[in-house]
Amino acid sequence: MIYIILFSILKSTRIARKQRRRSRKTPMSIDWNAFTPWSALLGGVLIGVAAAMLVLLNGRIAGISGIVGGLLRPARGDIGWRLAFLAGLIGAPLAYALFQALPTVQIDAGNGTLLAAGLLVGVGTRYGAGCTSGHGVCGLSRLSPRSAVATAMFMAAGFATVFVLRHLLAA
Repeated sequence: MIYIILFSILKSTRIARKQRRRSRKTPMSIDWNAFTPWSALLGGVLIGVAAAMLVLLNGRIAGISGIVGGLLRPARGDIGWRLAFLAGLIGAPLAYALFQALPTVQIDAGNGTLLAAGLLVGVGTRYGAGCTSGHGVCGLSRLSPRSAVATAMFMAAGFATVFVLRHLLAA
C-alpha cells in the first residue's frame, strides 16, 4: 500500500515538473533595484546591539515569543521591560514613517491561511522552547547547541515549505 502511495506521489511530481518546464518563460532573476545590502547590514547590527544590551543590562534573552508569553502570564515586577520592548517594536516603524514612506506590503494569502500560519508558529515556539529571535539571534551568539539545532530545524522547515508550495503544489 505504501509503495502505491509513494509511486503516485512520485508520478504526480514528475508530471507537474514537466508541465512547469513547458510553462517557464523566464529564469529566476534578482531585482537589483530592491537589493539593499547596506540597510540590511545596519538592521542586523541594530538587532545585535539591542539583543546584547537586553542581555547585559537586564539579563534577559530577546526572544519575542518569551517576551509576549511573559505578558500573558505576568509575574510581579516583570511587566515593565516587556511592555517597553514591545512598544519599541511597534514604535520603530512608526518613527521611521515620520522620515520615510513605509514600503507597501503585499501578502498573497487569505486571512484563514494567515491565522493558521500564526497558530502553527505559536505552537512551534512552545515545542521548540523559543522562536527564531531567541534561538537564532541570541542562542547562536551564546554558542548554545540547543539553539543551533533549533535554528537548523527552523531553516529546514522553511526550505521544505517553500519547496512543497512552489514546486510540488504550484499550478
